[in-house]
Amino acid sequence: MNKIKVGIVNYLNTKPLIYGIQHSAVAERLLLIQDYPANVARMLMEGTIDVGLVPVAVIPHLQEHHIITDYCIGCTGAVASVGIFSEVPIDKIEKVLLDYQSRTSVALAKVLLREYWQIDPELVDTKSDYRGAIKGTTAGVVIGDRALEQRKVSPYIYDLGEAWIDLTGLPFVFAAWVSNKPLPDDFISAFNSANKLGLENIEKAVAENPYRVFDLHKYYTAHISYELTAEKRKGLKMFLSFITEQRAVISNTP
Repeated sequence: MNKIKVGIVNYLNTKPLIYGIQHSAVAERLLLIQDYPANVARMLMEGTIDVGLVPVAVIPHLQEHHIITDYCIGCTGAVASVGIFSEVPIDKIEKVLLDYQSRTSVALAKVLLREYWQIDPELVDTKSDYRGAIKGTTAGVVIGDRALEQRKVSPYIYDLGEAWIDLTGLPFVFAAWVSNKPLPDDFISAFNSANKLGLENIEKAVAENPYRVFDLHKYYTAHISYELTAEKRKGLKMFLSFITEQRAVISNTP
């Protein structure tokens, strides 16, 4: 039987889900491929993987997509690990360095800078570690484990999950399990159950990933919200409409 290629993100926030997958019978049916979010998204677009825990901003770029589980990487309050970090208040920021590891967080930052904070700083793409350049009036969008580290460095932290909820009244979905083709129903059911198993064993996921920078139990239970609820789906739909509209504006700009 050909194994299903599954792209996973090598961030701490995915560890409970990965724990469940690795400790379920479904693990025998798949091949796990680790990378950072933007690369997992690229692989799904290219078809080199069958399903991935991908930044949701990639969804409009896929010729075909299916959200296959009831679980995601989302938040219903401050997410802690996705933010704009700065040495100055938001209204003093002149330049924002954009995290090369993420599609969704960069797109979300652009939406919030325009719609929520209503500022228009210079936006700069990055290709390697840029955190040392976050100084003065230059801020940075930082995600994942590096954001948890950056919390100990930057005096001003603007949590993008919290800002989105304040703007829209809806929770946010950063990443979801998306396939680029129909997958067998029995695999989807088993994969969904594996995700559920992981969330039932968060303490074991914490024990397997010792981390001094941030309280992982708090992170997994108070900051990351894993269930893909109806309200999160509403938030996802609104976010995708924002970024589709944003692309249309850019493409029509002379």
